[in-house]
Amino acid sequence: MSTENLSQSPEQPPRKPRVAVVFGGRSSEHGISVVTAGAVLKAIDRSQYDVLPIGITADGRWALTADDPERMAITDRRTPSVDQLAESTEGGVVLPVDPASREVVYSEPGSVPKALGEVDVVFPVLHGPYGEDGTLQGLLELSGVPYVGSGVLASAVGQDKEYMKRVFTSFGLKVGPYVVIRPREWQRDESAARKKIVDFAGEHGWPLFVKPARAGSSIGITKVDDLSGLDEAIAEAQRHDPKILVEAALRGREIECGVLEFEDGPRASVPAEIPPPDAHAYYDFEAKYIDSTPGIVPAPLTEEETAEVRRLAVEAFEAASCEGLVRADFFLTEDGDFVINEINTMPGFTPISMYPQMWQATGIGYPELVDRLVQAALRRSTGLR
Repeated sequence: MSTENLSQSPEQPPRKPRVAVVFGGRSSEHGISVVTAGAVLKAIDRSQYDVLPIGITADGRWALTADDPERMAITDRRTPSVDQLAESTEGGVVLPVDPASREVVYSEPGSVPKALGEVDVVFPVLHGPYGEDGTLQGLLELSGVPYVGSGVLASAVGQDKEYMKRVFTSFGLKVGPYVVIRPREWQRDESAARKKIVDFAGEHGWPLFVKPARAGSSIGITKVDDLSGLDEAIAEAQRHDPKILVEAALRGREIECGVLEFEDGPRASVPAEIPPPDAHAYYDFEAKYIDSTPGIVPAPLTEEETAEVRRLAVEAFEAASCEGLVRADFFLTEDGDFVINEINTMPGFTPISMYPQMWQATGIGYPELVDRLVQAALRRSTGLR
């Protein structure tokens, strides 16, 4: 147990590291973040760590919440929210802005602020913008509080699918054909922006996948089979992000691989395969989280293919300067090439999510996985590294 950063007096034994599990947030992935937090809270070893759950509401308020994992599950096909768990509709949690102090404060209107004690590490299980994209990581860097997962740059790169692909290409990793429509292009000349997509379809063929450039959990993605569905798909993507990404469909198998930071560096898990879901056009949000479409773990690959995808997953982790954990998603094309689709710097982390399942098959169960991530964060300092 790493306790070198923990304050203690000569008369008292070292206290347990205090982990703030931060979840919810302002993105469209709010509900899945709450589900993930419930799984982490349930699995974290309370004999080794003190735990402080902090939820961020959909409008951005930091709330003190109930430590009640059972209320943080999908029920009747609906995801939970921080508002359902918050102990107050007005109170707010404030992190320190002074790196010399890690004291967390809770305040309510008309009341004296209450100190909640020091936090030694933050486990930010937020998905999407305002949490997974480097914004929260920047706040924690300013506060001097260690945290689980990638830093500011890697988190931002991992969130923005355009720049992620640019980074991967610069490191020699294969990516599929894509085109980006930025907000200014759309605002300046809608017809020219739409023509850019139509020309792309003319070059690469239908179907296309129209996506928010900076979202996850397959939210806002539409598979477009022909020109008639394009405008609706663009509008759906822009509901989540004014910048959109259009990708050509790749013919091949969907293969995922987990990367975890160990004391001696990152290692890859056994890979998994995502078979085409029977009741869905592709592996969308409902297939992932509501209907829990099962993946195949380990993926039925040859030894050579398994070794190659594991190597490429670690290479992607290093290319984006990631830390802690990553799920790397690939297509194994009909030509036998692995084409990287994307990485997730804070992947779905419920026990049924593919990242924990891949590590379970590799020999690291869910509670140990949580512990390893917290310990990796405790070993790192904030700041340039």
